[in-house]
Amino acid sequence: MGNNTSSNNSFDSPDSESVNKNSFDYISIIGRGGFGKVWKVETKKYNKLYAMKEMSKVKIIDKKSEKSIKSERNLLSKMNHPFIINMHYSFQDRDNLYLIMDLLTGGDIRYHICKKRKFTEEQTKFFIACIILGLEYCHNNYIIHRDIKPENLVLDDKGYVKITDFGIAKIQVANNSKETSGTPGYMAPEVMCCQNHTVIVDYFAVGVMGYEFMKGVRPYLGRTRKEIKEKIMARQVHIKKHEIPEGWTMEAADFINRLLQRKPFHRLGYNGIDDIKNHIWFNNFPWKDLYFKKLKAPFIPDNCDNFDSKYCNQIEKLGIQTQERYNEIMNRDDYNEIFNDYYYFNAEVVRNNLNYKMYINPHENMFQNDDNIHSRNNINFLNQSQTTSDKQNQKKSSHYYHNSYDNMRENQLQAFSDANNYIKKRTNSKKNTRASTNSGGTAGNSCHTIVNSLSSGQQYK
Repeated sequence: MGNNTSSNNSFDSPDSESVNKNSFDYISIIGRGGFGKVWKVETKKYNKLYAMKEMSKVKIIDKKSEKSIKSERNLLSKMNHPFIINMHYSFQDRDNLYLIMDLLTGGDIRYHICKKRKFTEEQTKFFIACIILGLEYCHNNYIIHRDIKPENLVLDDKGYVKITDFGIAKIQVANNSKETSGTPGYMAPEVMCCQNHTVIVDYFAVGVMGYEFMKGVRPYLGRTRKEIKEKIMARQVHIKKHEIPEGWTMEAADFINRLLQRKPFHRLGYNGIDDIKNHIWFNNFPWKDLYFKKLKAPFIPDNCDNFDSKYCNQIEKLGIQTQERYNEIMNRDDYNEIFNDYYYFNAEVVRNNLNYKMYINPHENMFQNDDNIHSRNNINFLNQSQTTSDKQNQKKSSHYYHNSYDNMRENQLQAFSDANNYIKKRTNSKKNTRASTNSGGTAGNSCHTIVNSLSSGQQYK
């Protein structure tokens, strides 16, 4: 990984005032992934802390992961919610791609499972409730996360959980049987069996984690994807009354059992996420207070960086063949063009001043006024023997979905238009130096790029 930033303007940063890695002070490494490191950083100008995800371009290309990396950046640029880890900037230099994200110091749930092995029912209910709010937002926007697992759930310092890592997330489409990426231990049977699937695959993963929090082990174990698939096909896991640990209720076991149903149309959440929120286990649960973070979490991480220290001390050693392969990639003619338009600036006026919620209010059910219309995540793509009535309802649902989506896009475009106008006014008022004017124009151009991409709607067809 190089330190070359002198030619930053060549890599789609519009001008020298754009955010780049020299805008931050590096504090410590807090994680590692397949493509690089995650840093705790602080902005030099505003002294604000963030997490910086640094990814090696050559590793991404070598593993043929360009599409997933671009997809994650594109999805995050259109998302903003208190129960997902939001992106603030993205940029690149010659060697690396960078995502500037919310910093959460509570550590991921896997880190705490390794320390505690199990959680109490109260702690589990709070964790799952946070996850459900994050998934509700994603699913209302037809995004399947597809990799819900403890490693991708991070706690803040108050004990609230946020969803991260949208690297293999996808917009839901009817024909997605070939999309089989994920973590086998948390993967729904329909994905493992290469069938078309919907957002309810994420609920199966929640059920796996509920089981793991209760019993300290996953319901289906195996060293390979094939072994896990064979065990899933062999039997339906079911927590029996005598297997419920002390301190846990029958309602909790029923909730987990219903999420772990192998057949999607038997799974809790098949008829919409309200099925989950209205389950007896969540009877009288204060969802609104949770959303506005008015509740005291039953599990609060230690007041320090809760990260595994082994990540900070790893030194990567490349073999000769790997290094030669990397050199070939870097010498390719299209090396500097693969990640064009990676730059992103999240206009502060959209997030704070205008306070727009991207897409839709997560507490609104766009289908609540018509009992005959089901949301898109309820359409049974897996049932090939649908009746004529089912197909008519599905067609009607699709029509209603497109009308609702048009309204959502109008709100988005208005938000970015207002942000753009605000930035232009701010730019025109700063006539002290030519550099400050160019900086304002950069933000404006960034908003124009986003508005144009939303206008095309190509990603969502």
